[in-house]
Amino acid sequence: QVQLAESGGGLVQAGGSLRLSCAASGRTFSSRAMGWFRQAPGKEREFVTAISWSGGSTNYADSVKGRFTISRDNAKNTVYLQMNSLKPEDTAIYYCAAGRAYYIGPGSSEYDYWGQGTQVTVSS
Repeated sequence: QVQLAESGGGLVQAGGSLRLSCAASGRTFSSRAMGWFRQAPGKEREFVTAISWSGGSTNYADSVKGRFTISRDNAKNTVYLQMNSLKPEDTAIYYCAAGRAYYIGPGSSEYDYWGQGTQVTVSS
């Protein structure tokens, strides 16, 4: 069992930055890939980014490439999402997810554990 807890969300103006954290507890965190998804009101959950268990491979949605950076610190059982140049369209609840070691794709069904989410709101 893995428990995930997101933090770092908030309200920022367009062009600003936020850094989200996802703290994990439970077994085999360091052997799992980690991902970030987001969901805006009335819309389906969408893939944002993911990172392999070692941190050696990453994957990004086209909408966030060049603006967002995912990283992890296995010693701290934490994955991060650095968000720069934020846009109003980035407004959503952001969820952290844990999957198997080398799956860093966009399929939400491939991730086994989910956090409760943290709200990110970007104003114009």
